Amino acid sequence: MGCCLPKPKNDGDESVHNAEFVGGNVHLITTKESWDQKLTEAKRDGKIVIANFSASWCGPCRMVAPFYCELSEKHPTLMFLTIDVDELTVSDDATVIWSDATGNHAMRIFAAGSFGWITCDYAVMSIQEEFSASWDIKATPTFFFLKDGQQIDKLVGANKPELQKKITSIVDSESTLQK
Repeated sequence: MGCCLPKPKNDGDESVHNAEFVGGNVHLITTKESWDQKLTEAKRDGKIVIANFSASWCGPCRMVAPFYCELSEKHPTLMFLTIDVDELTVSDDATVIWSDATGNHAMRIFAAGSFGWITCDYAVMSIQEEFSASWDIKATPTFFFLKDGQQIDKLVGANKPELQKKITSIVDSESTLQK
């Protein structure tokens, strides 16, 4: 059922964006900050999170995206998130200005109308690499099923029947627990 291995950074084509990955009740996550906020919200509301780690250049990701949106409409008691692993940033207020071959970075931070500079003179992973590594994402799409921020299941690849089966199983087990 298809999955994509990591692609080299920036191929110069900025025309492909996340429009096809959102719809229904799917929330697009673009920052680590918004990821943390949605996990907190889901925990507060007692919702299971289905997190779709994808990439706009990935054919299988684009193929499964409409089905994922349909599932989000059928299961409003779950929280559906899509994270483009190549587009994730630290926050909406941070912008990397330059990066040299040794991994040095300068980052501009905007806060409440003012801005400052942070210069990191050591090699660091990009937020995308760090985040992907922390969730052990080796291919896209990868779906994580989270309860209270903890992984309860995982699916690698664009396998629609298996995705449907896992979601149905989670919904059934949650409804049994609530009885």
